[in-house]
Amino acid sequence: MIRRLAAALPAAALLASLAVSTVAAGGPPSLAFYVDGVQYRTVGTPTDFSRTGAPVDSYDRIFVLGSGLANVAEAKPGDPDFNGGRWMVLPVTWTQGVTPVQLTSAEQVMAYAANGMLTIATSPVKLFECPVIPVGGH
Repeated sequence: MIRRLAAALPAAALLASLAVSTVAAGGPPSLAFYVDGVQYRTVGTPTDFSRTGAPVDSYDRIFVLGSGLANVAEAKPGDPDFNGGRWMVLPVTWTQGVTPVQLTSAEQVMAYAANGMLTIATSPVKLFECPVIPVGGH
């Protein structure tokens, strides 16, 4: 009985450490945003680049469309201008009288802004890094 308990303790410690590392890393991947009509997921990280002084062009933009809608990013791995998962988060404000809809590309976000249907914040609310994982292996 004592041998079984002694053998089980290291296994329990390993399982506990795996659970803690998953929580610390933000948990399992979840749907985070669209890029060019394709859904992507990510794992949240605790990074904060807000005080690094990095140039604005070293980040890709993520547009936050609002409650119940997935965000939209402007770049993905494989794009020539992809910044390696460094993100600048810009909230969107929908124009009064416009019903928010799910947009799936940065081009759509920019077109809605050009047509006065929404406004994109000029200052980011967050600068961070996280991985980009296509949903369904695209």
